Amino acid sequence: MAKVPAAAVAAGGLVGGYGVARWTKKRQLGGVVLAAAGVAAARQWRERAGGKAAGALTVAYVAAFAGSHPLAKKVGAWPAVFGVAGAVALASWAVADRHA
Repeated sequence: MAKVPAAAVAAGGLVGGYGVARWTKKRQLGGVVLAAAGVAAARQWRERAGGKAAGALTVAYVAAFAGSHPLAKKVGAWPAVFGVAGAVALASWAVADRHA
């Protein structure tokens, strides 16, 4: 059975985490989704690209989450979330998924 690409897991975690937090009005629940997807993506990054790359992509994932907040004030919440999710997905694909 083929694995879901880490890029999709990471992007899905950012989008899904925000969606869950927004629709349930429970930020902690959205955080659980965000964290679970981040852990799953980090495991795949480590398997496919090694520890240093996994560390760098994990930092990018957390930075994307943090950066989406000020970006949302300029472009709106959903565009900010989709933008940072796309950036993380692209980085993940380039570093870990492209050769998998």
